[in-house]
Amino acid sequence: MICRIFKEVQFDASHRLLHYQGKCACLHGHRWKVEVWMEGRADEKTGILMDYNTIKTIIERFDHQILLNREDPMVAAIQAFHPVITTPGEPTSELLASLFADQLNDECTRMGFHARVTQIRVYESPTCYAEVVYEGQ
Repeated sequence: MICRIFKEVQFDASHRLLHYQGKCACLHGHRWKVEVWMEGRADEKTGILMDYNTIKTIIERFDHQILLNREDPMVAAIQAFHPVITTPGEPTSELLASLFADQLNDECTRMGFHARVTQIRVYESPTCYAEVVYEGQ
């Protein structure tokens, strides 16, 4: 039997886009919202596909953090005062969606859960989001 779950998590973080010309080239913050859909077989003993709190914990690692491209020259300066989460490219909604899905899938494997992310949305404002859909897994 295939089960599906959904979890929404919100966090606050700042970012900037190093290789972008426009407002997002300046360091600024968002109230991010992440919607996660997962699918798989629930654990036989617990009946749980994936613990909702685990999903929340993984995404909330980004709460009140600064997200920068690892190539950004601001990383070294800011790290002298505050931790920085660096990304392998621009910290866009699109990239964050992929990173969150990878982290969630890795945690499922580590914990022995038979679950995978099937869809994930990352909103950087109430009116725009990036979505990644994993079809045919």
